[in-house]
Amino acid sequence: MPLFDIFKRKKKTPEKIIEKKEEIEEEKKLSELDKEKPKKGKRRILRKRKKKISKIASGILVSPHVTEKATDLEAENKYVFKVFKNANKIEIKKAIEQVYGVKVLGVNIINIPRKKRRLGRTSGWKKGFKKAIVKIKEGQKIEVISR
Repeated sequence: MPLFDIFKRKKKTPEKIIEKKEEIEEEKKLSELDKEKPKKGKRRILRKRKKKISKIASGILVSPHVTEKATDLEAENKYVFKVFKNANKIEIKKAIEQVYGVKVLGVNIINIPRKKRRLGRTSGWKKGFKKAIVKIKEGQKIEVISR
């Protein structure tokens, strides 16, 4: 019956299996190259790997907070970010250093409360959020792109 065909396991095609084996072999070669020490007189080719952002950092930073006041603070090497409610100063510092590759000198946190708003008869709430003002080492810069 064709109804029960959806429960049958689909067999992997030999092409997909071969591709996966090739990928595994390439990863092994890369790890072996990393372990080898360069010999005298010969240069070892270093491969640049993409910088991975950890799940912790992506779970802390929401977005850069771009306002007029925030752009004025950039002159003092201070940058403003929206962060998740349960983030603390230490986690924010580590996340900024990892994502942007800068040295963080200090972190100040502001908790913006939710506010009541009305539109005609309908009343509702404007979301609250947590804001972090991050001071970085002089001479370093963070590229903040507004959305």
